[in-house]
Amino acid sequence: MKIESIRLKNFKLFQDIDMTDIPPFCVVVGANGTGKSTLFQVFGFIKDCLVYNAGAAIQSRGGWHELVSRGHDTENMVIELQFRMEISKVQRLVTYYLEISHTSNKVEVAREILRYKRGAAGSPYHFLDFAYGKGRAVVNEDDFNKTEEELTKEQQELDKSDILAIKGLGQFQKFKAANAFRQLIENWHVSDFHINLARGSKDAAGYADHLSVTGDNLQRVAHRLFLEEEEIFDRIVESMKMRVPGISSIEPEPTRDGRLLLKFQDGSFKDPFIDKYVSDGTIKMFAYLLLLYDPTPHPLLCVEEPENQLYPKLLWELAEEFRAYANRGGQVFVSTHSPDFLNATRLEEVFWLEKENGFSQVRRARDDAQLAAYMNEGDQMGYLWEHGFFPGADPR
Repeated sequence: MKIESIRLKNFKLFQDIDMTDIPPFCVVVGANGTGKSTLFQVFGFIKDCLVYNAGAAIQSRGGWHELVSRGHDTENMVIELQFRMEISKVQRLVTYYLEISHTSNKVEVAREILRYKRGAAGSPYHFLDFAYGKGRAVVNEDDFNKTEEELTKEQQELDKSDILAIKGLGQFQKFKAANAFRQLIENWHVSDFHINLARGSKDAAGYADHLSVTGDNLQRVAHRLFLEEEEIFDRIVESMKMRVPGISSIEPEPTRDGRLLLKFQDGSFKDPFIDKYVSDGTIKMFAYLLLLYDPTPHPLLCVEEPENQLYPKLLWELAEEFRAYANRGGQVFVSTHSPDFLNATRLEEVFWLEKENGFSQVRRARDDAQLAAYMNEGDQMGYLWEHGFFPGADPR
């Protein structure tokens, strides 16, 4: 999956934006309060709408009046994503449109559309089209020789008007686009990593496929890779050895009382250190590598301010790791305040946010003639940002 564009209307600071031609590795900068976190919240919001429903997703974020753009409470909220994904073994440009209304204190899905072209020409077909809990979906998407009028469309009614149609219909293989999109959303990873939750011994019981959003299952994921994916775990350790001075080995160790510890061996000392006593940066770098070398990677990663707790010289290499992950087929969104991290980025990878009349707008570095000229002359993005060449995104 690769998200190519995001359109938002009345979503917090984004009263009306259109972010287009998004690269596989996308880096977002901006002054405090311009909406970097809000942009990433869009992904978490869609995922919560799918897992729960739109009403619950909005309520968990403080209610409608906290989520809708200020002064636009009576207007509908719109999120539209365009992305490429494989459907029936062919890569297609798919549009997902979600419009949410709030009337008489009731949250409803006013419109939900999933559409894509079956061929190179012609208009996109609506394979799913719902409003207020009722609509229709195509069940014979593979019949590419038929016109849209000839496709078989089933009328469906959801239990409630705040439930996403892709949640219910996406459970069935016959609704191919909805099924594929549902699976992708469920596998998005919007990081909310907490060092304090990742540290310390953990209960060894349970199975951990992926690193959790908070990182609280770090030890279980490492133990699983250590036992089941030896080659991948060895690559992670080798990468750690190159990036963290002194690290010579890492080993998960079960304890007699059914707990799991991570032991980090420093070549200068005889006895290893358990993760409770190693630096924040060491823990965080190891967690990122577990995420980036996952044998079944996420189609989308969102990481806020990865520079926190990390030594500045590591940030260039971390940016390279993110880019390599994106090149292997995932997509990575990163927000940052770090000039060192930005110095590792390319012109086409960077966007910045600035406020106009109380709301945020999205700018692309590639579209700024002055930035493009400086980068062509060999300057680096972080230095340009530090010296004020990003209008409205002064880092100071």
